[in-house]
Amino acid sequence: MNLVRIHNKAWVLVGDGRKALFLRNEGDADLLDLRRAAVRLDDNPATREQGTDAPGRSINSVGGARSAMENADWHALAEHKFAESVAAEIDEAVRTGACKEIVLVAPPKVLGDLRKSLHGVTLKHVKGEVAKDLTHHRIGDIEQILGKLGKA
Repeated sequence: MNLVRIHNKAWVLVGDGRKALFLRNEGDADLLDLRRAAVRLDDNPATREQGTDAPGRSINSVGGARSAMENADWHALAEHKFAESVAAEIDEAVRTGACKEIVLVAPPKVLGDLRKSLHGVTLKHVKGEVAKDLTHHRIGDIEQILGKLGKA
C-alpha cells in the first residue's frame, strides 16, 4: 500500500461519480483533522431512468443486413462529466493558490477520469491517490483510514 502523507492545509477530495467531498487538513500529517470545505452532489439516476428509446438499428447499404446499436450508458456519461467538472474546480483552486497540495480518494474509474481531466500543472500538486470509495463514510472514519495510510 502506498504511503499517503496529508500535510497541514492540504486538500483531500473524497469522491465518486455523483458526490465530491472537499476536505482540508487542519491538523498535521501524523494527526489528521479533516474539516469539510465543500460538498458537490450530482443527481445522476440509473441509465434505465434517463433513456426512454429503444436502441437504434442500422441497415447495411449492401445486402440489407440489420444490426442493433448499443444503448448509451447515460449514467456513466454523467459520472464522467461530473469528474470533469470536479477536475476543473481543482484546477481553478490550484491556479488561484487556494490549493497547494491535494490527495485524491475515489474508485479507480473515477481516479482515471480525474487524472485525464486535470491540467498538467495541477497534477504536480497531487500528492497521493487512494483507490477507494469512501464517500459514504463519516469524516472521522475517513481520518482513521487515511491516517493508517500515512504511517509506514
